[in-house]
Amino acid sequence: MVKIPGGEVQLRDDRIKRTWKVEIKPFLLARYPVTMDLYYAIINQPSFTGDPKPAVNISWHDAISFCNLLSQKAGLKECYSISHDGKNVICDWEADGYRLPSEAEWQYACKAGTTGYRYGELDRIAWYDENSGGILHEAGKKEPNAWGLYDMLGNVWEWCWDLYDEQVYGSYRIFRGGSWAEEARGCGASCRRRSHPTFRIDDLGFRLARSIHRDNTV
Repeated sequence: MVKIPGGEVQLRDDRIKRTWKVEIKPFLLARYPVTMDLYYAIINQPSFTGDPKPAVNISWHDAISFCNLLSQKAGLKECYSISHDGKNVICDWEADGYRLPSEAEWQYACKAGTTGYRYGELDRIAWYDENSGGILHEAGKKEPNAWGLYDMLGNVWEWCWDLYDEQVYGSYRIFRGGSWAEEARGCGASCRRRSHPTFRIDDLGFRLARSIHRDNTV
């Protein structure tokens, strides 16, 4: 995982014409999205080994459960408390286990100190509808951003922790980054999408984060 320095990021919601700033504490973020190799190894489906492409058809609830399972296997404190019906999830941000990034953390890490819509020229950094050939690609085959993070744009959308707008959309959660099937305009650091936490599709995955504590190792 990559240690992301602290700082500040400005988010915006074009739907309601609102911008706001968020302070970011230092945290850890995976260099790549979770791959099928890792995902199916952890959930004990070894028949899926040997595939380095990002895991897709993963719901937000699937991603949350995976984070807790990986934390258990690594001997770390789980970040998520999940109700018996699975509908209510609470995050312990002080836990040292694996979790989803907040959307503010995701956008801040994606930009990696840059100020534009993208951290580089799109064809060099991302798989999207014009260069993907209509398929998912192996993680890490395009250029990384300045902090060494791959596929932050394109290849797969990535779930974030946050609710989108609970008053209007209820339990809908945010995902970021664009995908192999997305038009160029959807592959940008500030592009926001949302769906129900049970939603699964073939261009939506996730990336692991951890809160930083003094005993964390990178």
